[in-house]
Amino acid sequence: MSIADKQRSLLPTPYSLLPILFVLLSCVTVEKQAERLAPRRSTVEIRFDDIRQQVSENPVKAIDLIGSYRETYRITGDESEANDLLALEQEAVDNLRTVLEEAIAEERWDDATSYSRSLASIEPEAAMRERELILAGAKKKLTTGNTLGAFLAAVQAHEFSPLSPEDAIFFLERAAAVKQRRTAAYFLSIIEQAGGRVPAEIREYARGSDTVADMLKGVATVIVDRGIRIERGRSFPDRMGGSAFFIDASGLMITNYHVIESRVDPTHRGNTRIYIRMGDSTSPRIPVRVIGWDKALDLALLKTEYTPEFVFSIVDWVIPQVGDTVLAIGSPGGLEKTVTSGIVSALSRRFLQIGGVYQIDAAVNPGNSGGPVVDTSGRLVGVVFAGIAQYQGLNFAVPARRLVAALPAMMEGGKAERPWLGMTLSETFSGAEIIYVAPNTPAARHRVPEGSLIKSVNGHEIRASQGLLIPALQDSIFQSRPGELVALETETANGGLGRRLIMTVPRPEIPLADAAKLDSRERIAAPLFGIILSPGVGKSLSSTYQVRKIVRGSIADEASISDQDSINIRGFRIFEKEGFAVMEIDIKKRSMGYLETTMQLPAWLDSPDTF
Repeated sequence: MSIADKQRSLLPTPYSLLPILFVLLSCVTVEKQAERLAPRRSTVEIRFDDIRQQVSENPVKAIDLIGSYRETYRITGDESEANDLLALEQEAVDNLRTVLEEAIAEERWDDATSYSRSLASIEPEAAMRERELILAGAKKKLTTGNTLGAFLAAVQAHEFSPLSPEDAIFFLERAAAVKQRRTAAYFLSIIEQAGGRVPAEIREYARGSDTVADMLKGVATVIVDRGIRIERGRSFPDRMGGSAFFIDASGLMITNYHVIESRVDPTHRGNTRIYIRMGDSTSPRIPVRVIGWDKALDLALLKTEYTPEFVFSIVDWVIPQVGDTVLAIGSPGGLEKTVTSGIVSALSRRFLQIGGVYQIDAAVNPGNSGGPVVDTSGRLVGVVFAGIAQYQGLNFAVPARRLVAALPAMMEGGKAERPWLGMTLSETFSGAEIIYVAPNTPAARHRVPEGSLIKSVNGHEIRASQGLLIPALQDSIFQSRPGELVALETETANGGLGRRLIMTVPRPEIPLADAAKLDSRERIAAPLFGIILSPGVGKSLSSTYQVRKIVRGSIADEASISDQDSINIRGFRIFEKEGFAVMEIDIKKRSMGYLETTMQLPAWLDSPDTF
């Protein structure tokens, strides 16, 4: 017998494997039988297992689940179950401290800062450490060549507490080296206020000024080529134009999202190419690519290999006053290097999902979108984003401070994700009232009560002048990452206070689109149209409702609907692609002697009052 025959003789035959297979199948059968005979696990047991798993894997999520569990099952401090939750919560907090220290040891400063913010929502004294982490991250970014990120982080650290002269000169020297005069001036002022000393040559450069002619060298015409458009059997070039301006010597530029939307919108059919042109129509086209974008703020970050002759500072920006003179620079109608002047007409117009925008009367036309708005000293005021075609002179700009806050997320690449809790707010004389909590959101899971007022966010009472309270609340979490903890304190109408630790999630592109599809049309009337309903008196089986409250400044308010009016909802349609919804109602207005009329109420789905 050959060696190969001997080896084959040692292999098991199919028949010899049968006993082994029988034993294995018997084991599986026994396990399955035992599983079927075991009592069903309760929802409580399943949720506890989820919490235990997250305690080690994601302590922030575990803390969020514990808070949600308490609200769902109304756990009191006298139960053994409450003690188990406290033990798990303490373990999760300890693990959060551990991952924070690991991030610091590995010099992952952005991650460390994020963990620090979550920890500070639990232990307010930990908030001061955030400044140290941001500053450490700024210095590392500078040494690795990320000049823009370094300057942004240094400013953020300075807003916590003033930089030392030694730290400020570290950034001042870099700003002078990359020819960013306004940025150098910002750090010079910090050093001079602290009594520090600066080399004469750098001080002289920082105190100088840039001319409008200099600034023109930092503005480009954006050309978006979408190929060929076919209309009625004829083909036409499908192109649009805009403006952009350099914010870093590496070739990073800012423009509007709507200018480059076709390049990043997955629903767009066709191939889009984007170029810039630094001079007139005879100048060469320079390819650019989209780095990141923020649709909610109509901003986009571009990158080109061109080395700019001038860079706009996003550090030494300014909040203007109504009546201040401003300059808008761009390429209206493709007429490159156009400068127009005007004044700031208003400071807070609610045209975007988050915050307010400036209204300016400087001449702005198609092609200006994405260009810079500066004051007479050359400081950045904002980014042109829109005008109203039928009303000349009504033009708008995204505030520079919004751009600065939005940039870190856009620099990470792709769609910038913003945190949200899932609520719609109304500004009242008493404060910010929660008029609606959307289903399947963090606020819904934590049972945040509708009708309550927000007292504080992360231990800070948010104060703002009339009309600016909701933007101020949005600002309080704007720069944090989705997935961080937020400490939310609320007060109900009867004076009851509630404090919840809630983990934020990414803000939906159209915040109320999902809610409009998931929730009842009676409830969605509150965030969309400003109508808060209650059942009709004595008509529990009827579809007629009574208006309990009208949100001030809402669509219903503009339509002269008032409290105690009687409403029957006839229809509700969502036009998601177009971004709006329409509700048809029969209404008996108190002001009209309860004479019944029919009305149609339209509303945008991207409400600016969500939080």
